[in-house]
Amino acid sequence: MYYVIKKNLGNPTSCFIGFAVPKYIATKDSDNFIFEFKKDGKVTRKWVKKEEIILLTDEKEFFLKTMNQFQEVEATQQKLIDDAQAKLEQTMVDFTENVNAEIDAFEEIRDSSDVPCILKDL
Repeated sequence: MYYVIKKNLGNPTSCFIGFAVPKYIATKDSDNFIFEFKKDGKVTRKWVKKEEIILLTDEKEFFLKTMNQFQEVEATQQKLIDDAQAKLEQTMVDFTENVNAEIDAFEEIRDSSDVPCILKDL
């Protein structure tokens, strides 16, 4: 059995995926690896660019150790994203409340004689 860690392009919050594969095909001349899986008794092939492969090994323990290391870093970074998202959401709430309070305060003085607003004449 072979173990693969591959870059997961296009997903900024999950940068890699790992999987086991019984067979792969590769040549020095090609920019692709072909991974073969058996699914429902049928052989399925998946082409992957060499540049997307982080690790290809037959050592399961090393694969698991590396996956755990990557997952720990990803979890730490995900927590930072979650915290930043919560802070952004609170900042947006504060923004809306502050702007609306300023608008409300202005509307209270809008009809006074020193504010040149045509609406009070209509």
